[in-house]
Amino acid sequence: MKIVVASDSFKGSLSSREVAEATVRGIRQMMPVCEVVGVNVADGGEGTVDAVVEALGGKIVTATVNDPLGRPILARYGVVGKMAVIEMAAASGLTLLTDEERNPWLTSTYGTGEIIMDAVKRGCRDFLVGLGGSATNDAGMGMLQALGFRFYDIDDQEIIDGCGGRLQDVARIDDTGVMDAVRQCRFTVACDVDTPFCGSEGAAYVFAPQKGADMEMVARLDSGMVSFAKVIEKTYGIDVTSMAGAGAAGGMGGGFYVFMNATLKRGVDMVLDAIDFDSIIRGADLVITGEGKIDYQTVKGKTAAGVLARAKAQDIPVVAIVGRVEKCESVEQMGFAGVYAIWEEEMPLEVAMQSNTAAANVEKTVKKIVTNLHMS
Repeated sequence: MKIVVASDSFKGSLSSREVAEATVRGIRQMMPVCEVVGVNVADGGEGTVDAVVEALGGKIVTATVNDPLGRPILARYGVVGKMAVIEMAAASGLTLLTDEERNPWLTSTYGTGEIIMDAVKRGCRDFLVGLGGSATNDAGMGMLQALGFRFYDIDDQEIIDGCGGRLQDVARIDDTGVMDAVRQCRFTVACDVDTPFCGSEGAAYVFAPQKGADMEMVARLDSGMVSFAKVIEKTYGIDVTSMAGAGAAGGMGGGFYVFMNATLKRGVDMVLDAIDFDSIIRGADLVITGEGKIDYQTVKGKTAAGVLARAKAQDIPVVAIVGRVEKCESVEQMGFAGVYAIWEEEMPLEVAMQSNTAAANVEKTVKKIVTNLHMS
């Protein structure tokens, strides 16, 4: 029998690797001769770098870059051969700021561009980029400046401080300073939202409030996005205003698509394609996946849903081991062979989330699953 274990992390408790290790231990105690393949997976957000690097045997490197407010920090990313794996939150993420510092009028993605340039100088030409957790609403303008793009105002003065508040000032774009090495790069960008670039359902109105914007700032940011979109269309002939996913990470989805010719892809599919997951599960009798909580959001593209879809395409049953289950009709209709929660409600949640306890509970739950397999 062949069982593939492919779980996301249980945030706050166990990493993807630790979930896989506990699951494999449980299986091997019950079925010593079973072929067990453990692989780290993620959904394009936190944990993506570690999952891809561990699955493909790459390495973690660091670069000194600017945080969202221009302060030097050490950011980590992954390198696998000539491929770089980047979480933009490492340089431009909301968690790098205090609540008082959150201000999408001032924050910039310049540091993410610096990570890309560092990887280019290391010889990388293929890029996987996760867009989750941004502190910005600059449409990727800061990132693009770090890559050699230049932006000018109506008086033809160069705009140096690319940030959300300067989008409204852009009148001309000059890309003649972009290095050939950057132009040769191929980008696949994890984009799990359908948010358009601008408008009432766009980046500023949907996401800027959680990044520190009040409603007056939201309106001004959106006005800047509308203005910037017009300059983009005039320069490149591309209308990003209503494009699904262009509003991801404060418009960075659109910035990547227009300026870097990026492919926007659902996060979990980006990761599964990168590690050739379809080949890994070929011939398997069972796939075990999981995440911290399974609920209505799972259906929208979290790791467990992506793993399930790939396995179903090969007629392989999938069971999910999760921290907690929020029962809803959409989850029940997904087609899991079983969903098992490791949290027993009589145990205080803070105890259940401790890594040793969570790992032991995963192991115990796996033994129950394997016992049921034997009995069926």
